[in-house]
Formats: sequence, C-alpha cells, structure tokens
Amino acid sequence: MPAKDEIPSTLKRSSAKAQETWAKTHDSAVEEYGEGERAHRTAFASLKHSFEKVGDHWEAKDHKGPSDDQAARSGRSARMGSGTAGGVDANASKKHLYEIATRLQIRGRSAMSKHELVEAIQKANDRETTKSRSS
Repeated sequence: MPAKDEIPSTLKRSSAKAQETWAKTHDSAVEEYGEGERAHRTAFASLKHSFEKVGDHWEAKDHKGPSDDQAARSGRSARMGSGTAGGVDANASKKHLYEIATRLQIRGRSAMSKHELVEAIQKANDRETTKSRSS
C-alpha cells in the first residue's frame, strides 16, 4: 500500500517535507522488506534524522543527525540497547530541550536534567498526540 494511504496522524499535522521524507522512505522500505512494521520503523528512523516530534507533529531539526543513542547505532547493536527517545531529539542541547519544554508548558522544567527533559517532552508529546487524535 502506498505510504500516502497510511501516513500516521502526527505526520498529517506536519510539513509537506516531513510527509515526503516519511513516504519516500516507507515506499522504498516496502519494496525492500515488504509491507509491515519494518517498513514503518525504517521510515520513522529516516524521519527522525531530520525532524523531531514536538507535541502532536514533527518539526525540522536545526541540524541533521541521529536523534538518540539507538539511532546512532546500526544493525544488531541498535536493536539490543535502550529504547528510542520517541522522536525527541535527545542529542540536542539542554538549551534546545528546555525551549521545547517551554513551548509544551512542561512544569518544573527549570530544575530538570537533560535526561529528565527528554522524558518529560516524550510524555507531553504523547499527551498532545492522544488529544489531537481524539478531537
């Protein structure tokens, strides 16, 4: 099935470039691996290289690169470590994460460590996505 027919709701609320990045990678992955979860994971991995999840949508990152430790690894080692940061650019500066936390109105952000900011942004993103899907 073409990616345009199964594009995730968070991407529907994102820029055309984010949608195009996901769709092209998804379609290529379907040709390589077949339809299913692997094609979706591949498409999201590609998306997270240039975009980060902010609330209920994806925004372009200031600079391209892996979004978390797992994305920086490849192959078997990538599947054996910690989980992903759920679209949060965990490799961004603490200042950038603080700015995102401010936009998402996360309470207590000024006292949070970088790791705590990543976790709080993940939770806020999940809440925003759930809220957007239900409305």
